[in-house]
Amino acid sequence: MGSLQFFSFLPFDPRQEEWFSSLSPASNQTLTVLPGFCDVHVHFREPGFSYKETIASGSRAAARGGYTAVCAMPNLNPVPDSPAHLAPELDLIRETAVIPVYPYGALTVGERGEELADLDSLAPDVVGFSDDGRGVQSEDMMRRAMQASRRLGRVIAAHCEDNSLLHGGYIHDGVYARAHGHRGICSESEWRPIARDVKLAAETGCAYHVCHVSCRESVDIIRQAKRDGVDVTCETAPHYLLLDENDLQEDGRFKMNPPLRGSADREALIEGLLDGTIDMIATDHAPHSVEEKSRGLAGSAFGIVGLETAFPLLYTGLVRTGILPLERLVSLLAFAPRRRFGLPEGRGFSVWDLEAEDTVRPDDFLSLGRATPFEGRKVYGRCLGTYLGGRQVWPLR
Repeated sequence: MGSLQFFSFLPFDPRQEEWFSSLSPASNQTLTVLPGFCDVHVHFREPGFSYKETIASGSRAAARGGYTAVCAMPNLNPVPDSPAHLAPELDLIRETAVIPVYPYGALTVGERGEELADLDSLAPDVVGFSDDGRGVQSEDMMRRAMQASRRLGRVIAAHCEDNSLLHGGYIHDGVYARAHGHRGICSESEWRPIARDVKLAAETGCAYHVCHVSCRESVDIIRQAKRDGVDVTCETAPHYLLLDENDLQEDGRFKMNPPLRGSADREALIEGLLDGTIDMIATDHAPHSVEEKSRGLAGSAFGIVGLETAFPLLYTGLVRTGILPLERLVSLLAFAPRRRFGLPEGRGFSVWDLEAEDTVRPDDFLSLGRATPFEGRKVYGRCLGTYLGGRQVWPLR
């Protein structure tokens, strides 16, 4: 008979659940019980783009990855910029999600950056505001959005991208781009809007969150802003921590926005995790169809999937290598996201065989998306079950 291993950071004792006794580790097998993870940055594509992903398929993929809560970005059709446009998404969540899905409301009408969305009316039903997928180009517009968000007690989750610096780029403006004749995206296109926004956050008192940080300058700016007392948090994603431009291949599964940066950027991100500058890890799960990701680096859509692979990749690449303690990784994935966005702690947990070795196989994903730069990678850690509120949400019975 095997054993179950519990950590002190579990918010409750799942052994109190009457159905917990059904977990029976095999001989010589140790199973580890972890709190349910929370991802504050996913794209479930519904309504509007259900051929890429649905709330049903995305939430099942999340549960399979050990997640018991996610926050869904608003680049949808209709864009949730008013209660009427948010209603279809809320209906789908109620009808089809297997775990809690908290939607973001758009910051601006249609995410076009020209007019503030109906933030007051949206606030009761959204976890925060974002125009993710597009950066807010106008300083005045961002100031007004922050003033409203501060008054409403909601976080702004910002996609930081200066369009004037993109110049048609689609991978990092680094060694690989120059060697292979690709158009590059400079790091300044990310860190310059962050520098602008932390000043606005200091001015307005807004709770400001930076999405998918990818470069060392961004880490430095956020670190200093925290020292200055600005109410700022940030996230990075597994691919920025485990890969850099040296891993690029001529394949659309290596194309995401922001792009994979240089090795010095990856090292700065890990340092930011260790010193607390980076508050959480989110996947930026962004599924597309196979056809949309089959056009190489230049022509493929931006975005990869990550919910089903995040913990095994991070556990293998950061914990087993001694870079990060398991307790710290769990905090980055489970507790810090909930604290920042005011989400309930819940009674969710997942059960893992941390010694099980697997290979990342996109054809086995529950997500409709298949694009991952980690295809074929060996990882440790297999989720055997995810539980929430007295019910099993993975695998579904």
